[in-house]
Amino acid sequence: MTNSDEYEVDVRDEEYQRQSGKSWLARIYQPQGAGPFPSLIDVHGGAWHNGDRMNNVEIDGALAARGILVAALDFRQPPADDGYPASVADVNLGVRWLKAQAAELGGTTSVGVIGNSSGGHLAVLSALRPHDPRYAALPLAGHPDIDARLSYVVACWPVIDPLFRYRFAQKNNRDELISAHLEYWRTEEAMAEGNPQTAIEHDTQIDMPPMLFILKKGDKNHPQEMQERFIASYRQRGGALDMQMFDGLPEHRWADAAELPEAIRAVDTITEFVQRHSMGTASA
Repeated sequence: MTNSDEYEVDVRDEEYQRQSGKSWLARIYQPQGAGPFPSLIDVHGGAWHNGDRMNNVEIDGALAARGILVAALDFRQPPADDGYPASVADVNLGVRWLKAQAAELGGTTSVGVIGNSSGGHLAVLSALRPHDPRYAALPLAGHPDIDARLSYVVACWPVIDPLFRYRFAQKNNRDELISAHLEYWRTEEAMAEGNPQTAIEHDTQIDMPPMLFILKKGDKNHPQEMQERFIASYRQRGGALDMQMFDGLPEHRWADAAELPEAIRAVDTITEFVQRHSMGTASA
């Protein structure tokens, strides 16, 4: 994932929150230049119960080299920590934290989010419901005025409807997916409630930032029918959503196919989208 016009990138970890004496880190990928650079939160995948801020080092570094400030979050996950909605609250806080730190890091206070698989679900849900009191429950010291509204969303093969995917897993005897869903959600009622499809169909008040969906041809873990339903619902409600299909992207992590032409094309597509929307209005 390289080209001749890259920025040098400084990579380091910073604490974005502390809970019960435990430090939670964001890995910062900071382009070295005048800026301000578009600011982007990365929410990793892992079926809501594994992975960490190091999952997407290849794409985070590639985006930073294109001139995008990236903060990849660690967040609470079962079995060590709480399930839904704890991780959504962590993402909400991470967005507010990056807005507060943006000027110091050389970024814009207009913040977007990128997430893959279960991280794509968390990214979209956070974008739709930035003011939900459960999700906004963690205070940001010294900045009570900053909210978690997002200017744009990049969702890479998201679990956009957890209940749909759970029933898909049951139908196809995908025990590893079934157990992951139950570990995080515990009940089908929670899968239905903490659900972007439910939000877009039933929530009276939602935010609707522009979205880019990066999907994989023949994806065996994220059914196309699930994606198409959400895309149609979002557009029907008036949201701007661009979908791009790719053939040969990794099964799980970007590192599995970092140098493949389709992965490079995905970075190009994401970079163009982020740059086009980085001066949005969701900066309060």
